[in-house]
Amino acid sequence: MCPTTVEAPAAERTPVLHKFIRTDFTSHEDFFANYEIHAAADYNFAYDVVDTLAAETPEKEAMVWCNDQGEEHRFTFADIKAGSDRYALALQALGIRKGDSVMCMLKRRYEFWFFIIACHKIGAVIIPATHMLTKKDIVYRVQKADVRLIISVNDPYVLNCCREAMPECAGTVGHYCCLEPAEGFEDWGALAAAQTGTWTKPTGAALSGGRDPLLAYFSSGTTGHPKMALHDHYYTLAHIATAKFWHGVDETDLHLTVADTGWGKAVWGKLYGEWICEATVFTYDYGTKFQPSDLLTLIDKYGITSFCAPPTIYRFFIKADLSKHSLKSLKKSTTAGEPLNPEVYNRWLEYTGLKVREGFGQTETVLTIANTVWMDPKPGSMGKPMPISRIDVYDPDGRLCDAGEEGELMIPIPNPADKPYGVFEQYFHDQERTDETVCPISEEAGSPVFYHSGDTAWRDEDGYIWFKGRNDDIIKSSGYRIGPFEVESALIEHPAVRESAITAVPDPVRGQIVKASIILDPAYTPSEELKKELQEHVKRVTAPYKYPRIIDFVTELPLTINGKIRRSEIKKKDMEKLG
Repeated sequence: MCPTTVEAPAAERTPVLHKFIRTDFTSHEDFFANYEIHAAADYNFAYDVVDTLAAETPEKEAMVWCNDQGEEHRFTFADIKAGSDRYALALQALGIRKGDSVMCMLKRRYEFWFFIIACHKIGAVIIPATHMLTKKDIVYRVQKADVRLIISVNDPYVLNCCREAMPECAGTVGHYCCLEPAEGFEDWGALAAAQTGTWTKPTGAALSGGRDPLLAYFSSGTTGHPKMALHDHYYTLAHIATAKFWHGVDETDLHLTVADTGWGKAVWGKLYGEWICEATVFTYDYGTKFQPSDLLTLIDKYGITSFCAPPTIYRFFIKADLSKHSLKSLKKSTTAGEPLNPEVYNRWLEYTGLKVREGFGQTETVLTIANTVWMDPKPGSMGKPMPISRIDVYDPDGRLCDAGEEGELMIPIPNPADKPYGVFEQYFHDQERTDETVCPISEEAGSPVFYHSGDTAWRDEDGYIWFKGRNDDIIKSSGYRIGPFEVESALIEHPAVRESAITAVPDPVRGQIVKASIILDPAYTPSEELKKELQEHVKRVTAPYKYPRIIDFVTELPLTINGKIRRSEIKKKDMEKLG
């Protein structure tokens, strides 16, 4: 699959990363003050990064892929170029053109990487989606995004949901494809294999790049229908900071981010920034049930050097028998998705010697807050603002909050027509919700415009930002404001607690009270005595008013496929019980 281009000696070529930024920062302050991205008006990741690397370093390994069935594949940058060219020809053969929307539900299959790069080459707007979508979800996304093609893995559930959705998607979706032969679906594998032509980079108006739409992720939020956050081509460049200055990778690293391709975190850590830094991406395609021991074994087996996962995964790890795994290859550890409990941070540090660097971002953004490579993390803090977005904590009037004062995380938008790289362009086909999220503080002329994250936080005297909670997750009880994370962190310090989720329950006297849904360690059994012990434990560890007045022992918590707790689902079930 490799082209005949001869790889240039390292001393004779400029790394791709250096074509966009300088990298010789000496501190976070230097980075924040002087970080700039330089890109052409027609910049396109597929051509300017992937194809460039295929020409300059064709034998450089881009991805190592394996699954839980013992399969393994290794792909060079030349392989990625050749495969994405073939996929672009296949898309073109099906009539997909620049600006068309296509949706993919490919789990962690390696074909995803060929497919997304092919979409970038052709200029199609790709909508990665989770394989957990229902028929109703598929119909909504198709109609909202005017989807022209859907490609899926050969999964009975996914295929059946697509089949059920087909009648309501008639006239919109022209092609339903599956990676393997499946009834009612076009055989994508055969179609791609049949392409024998040569893909030619478009020119002029046919070339997609710069501020042209690139991809969209549906953001579920906690209320209302999902919103489709649309990003442009510069979004890929904004992930340089993610990979280089948070993950800390370079061309020698083998990086693993635990994320399904249907979620935005996949392109954070399994594609854009890593490949711009010329690192190798590691992907483990496992089934629906995550087994901590399997992943720990793979870290040792393949010599993974850089690892990123949500806190839930780290919690699973420290509850497992870490003594069976050396983890000596690991040099960097990062986390995002929800706050990291200090207890977990300290246990991981104790075993591996690695300080987990926390970061924060949203579907609508890239990494906006992080413990960068120069910083000494404070356990439980998201870190400091990143330079591109310059997010910070503001009060409702747009005033920068003082240290210790709670406020909303917001991004200043000096020019709404030219947002900072990485901040979404719009909620596609939803101007009203876009205007609610990116808007002036007041109706006065010249009032500053901000992106409203919907998250509450505070900043300490050293400039570190601490997450309080989603605005709609904050519990307001008897005049107190209680963030779920602080109670969850207190609970996980108790040996009986394996996992917990804190939510609010309506109360006629206090307005709301704190509820804890708890998964116990196997060594403990539910009892009223244990409930009281846990309540007293929280009172000792944190402020007494924060203790959970309701404790529900459960065998599992509702999680996204990437391990984030779905508190909205717990609250929904509680409200249904209350009638």
